[in-house]
Amino acid sequence: MFDKLLIANRGEIACRIIRTARQLGIRTVAVFSEADRNALHVRVADEAVFIGPPEAQRSYLSIERILRAAQATRAQAVHPGYGFLSENAEFAEACTRSGLTFVGPPPAAIRAMGSKSEAKALMERAGVPLVPGYHGLDQNDALLEREAERIGFPVLIKASAGGGGRGMRVVDNPSDFVAQLASARREAMKAFADDRVLVEKYLSRPRHIEVQVFADSYGNCIHLFERDCSLQRRHQKVIEEAPAPGLPDEHRRALGEAAVAAARAVGYVGAGTVEFIFEGNHFYFMEMNTRLQVEHPVTEMITGLDLVECQLRVAAGEALPFKQHEISINGHAFEARLYAEDVERGFLPQAGKLLHLTWPKFETQNGRHLRIDTGVEAGDVISTYYDPMIAKVIVWDRDRTSALARLVAALQDSAVLGLTSNLSFLARLAQQPAFAAEDIDTTFITRHLAELISPAADIDRVTLAFATVAVLSDAVRLPDKRPVEPWSPWRLADGWEPNSAAHSTVVFRDRDGGPELVVDVTWHRSGGFRLVLMGTSSEVCLITRDGARFEIDIDDRRLRAWIVRDGPEVWIQGRGGGRRLLFEDPLHGEVADSGGGGHLTAPMPGIVVSIPVAVAQEVKRGQTVAVLEAMKMEHTIIAPADGRIVAIHFAVGDRVSEGVELISMESEEERKAAQ
Repeated sequence: MFDKLLIANRGEIACRIIRTARQLGIRTVAVFSEADRNALHVRVADEAVFIGPPEAQRSYLSIERILRAAQATRAQAVHPGYGFLSENAEFAEACTRSGLTFVGPPPAAIRAMGSKSEAKALMERAGVPLVPGYHGLDQNDALLEREAERIGFPVLIKASAGGGGRGMRVVDNPSDFVAQLASARREAMKAFADDRVLVEKYLSRPRHIEVQVFADSYGNCIHLFERDCSLQRRHQKVIEEAPAPGLPDEHRRALGEAAVAAARAVGYVGAGTVEFIFEGNHFYFMEMNTRLQVEHPVTEMITGLDLVECQLRVAAGEALPFKQHEISINGHAFEARLYAEDVERGFLPQAGKLLHLTWPKFETQNGRHLRIDTGVEAGDVISTYYDPMIAKVIVWDRDRTSALARLVAALQDSAVLGLTSNLSFLARLAQQPAFAAEDIDTTFITRHLAELISPAADIDRVTLAFATVAVLSDAVRLPDKRPVEPWSPWRLADGWEPNSAAHSTVVFRDRDGGPELVVDVTWHRSGGFRLVLMGTSSEVCLITRDGARFEIDIDDRRLRAWIVRDGPEVWIQGRGGGRRLLFEDPLHGEVADSGGGGHLTAPMPGIVVSIPVAVAQEVKRGQTVAVLEAMKMEHTIIAPADGRIVAIHFAVGDRVSEGVELISMESEEERKAAQ
């Protein structure tokens, strides 16, 4: 086994690898960009090396910089994690030339499976069934369009060199094919430096099932059973589970055997994942990921194995310590991907500072009931340059029903404040009756979207009461009901005034503007106060405050929530979800409206990658006027109405902030009104 390991990655996967390496007595070296100077993986590693600017192409994707860091620290091995250079054959070869052990498969295996087209051709020769499609080398746009018509719409355009949903587009109508092809190519080139694509028939309601395989350099190759990754949106996995629910034993055996055959066909060594699409009683090969997957923890939970440890041991020349018949499924596991994203605004990625994080605490059986894999702590920043993942919430129990109950409880007992996240969405998804009933496929979220994403509700009285308590407790030291020096006059700030009850007024607005929310406060000499909000009077008392955790009584109900303030912003999260209010502090003037200032504004920080319109051009409602790239995804800005482009404020390649106006437009109605 080597003594020092460099991790050519960041975030939660880097922290995950560091944890296992430390258990094995291996010293670790982290790398970081300008955007990651204070990141958690830098803080927990034994050493850390700066590798360049925030842009991944100039830091995490720079083979030269990574190798220079390894040589400077005298690391003996490099673990690529997943993403970035993890499936780059040139990087694997460069590590070997530099005398470093690459913790991954041989370059030939990466090349064979790195191209979706070549991998499918290999599987076709091996007799593994494929989805109907075009996997050829000729990438002429007109040819691809003809192939799509031959296959029949809807079709799926997929980046030949990548995964993770990047460079992937579903095309329902022939008229959209050219535009979607161009978009897929742009995204593929940025993510993988390769804009080749393949075109396949889009199956309407398939399941996405993948098999974990592991091989050593002595010819041993096994599978560690399957994972169901069907709950997706934009082809990105949201909740994964192992084993796949409702899968007959004969299908489980067939999938495992096919996955092992695929790995053997390319002389595979290390951890890999063979992905299949499953519909009815038939499965089709999709691709092989020649690396560790984001969702590998659910496999670890049901097998009791540490896959990173297995990777390191195999890379160090050891044989697999187990045979196929020695591995069995024990219980059921789920993983939920917690992201900084605004679900109600189309899952737009969010960036900024995490003010507070709370994770649940379960009684554990050998540490297996709950696991949080994260690369951030409270106070850290989610950057616009990288994936906006906050954490993976992983649970295990003896069966699927029990494990799903644990997942729901874990999500409800977690808190993310300071950034909008998908935490409440994940909790609603985990509680969907159809999900519990195993009625799942890759269209699940789309089919249930109306139930999963309801329009933002009006501010309720409880949320307003919590916000008021938080503001008042910051302004004065509110007495709580804990018996700590109850006789001390210095701990009381209850608004007492001689000969009368004290009154005050607290004013909020919703984060998206709207009317004022006025709360009238009357203080009680006995502690607590009466709030008049939304025309109703409530008796409220702060019971305890422990950091961000508040416990209050409101009209004889005892409730708990997490609350933090950041300037005028008040972030509140209880078991029912989260909210952000704007406090109108009378000492600092009124809070400005947080709206975006127009329809054609940047919905998030990002880079302008396309402006397919010109000044004075007439446009139709729904027409694309700009394309923004943020956090590895493209986001389209469309015209809200028929009209004319008046001004374009940014150029392709410009970095823009959230809310800035990209394009000025005069609608047809405005033009007629002016005449």
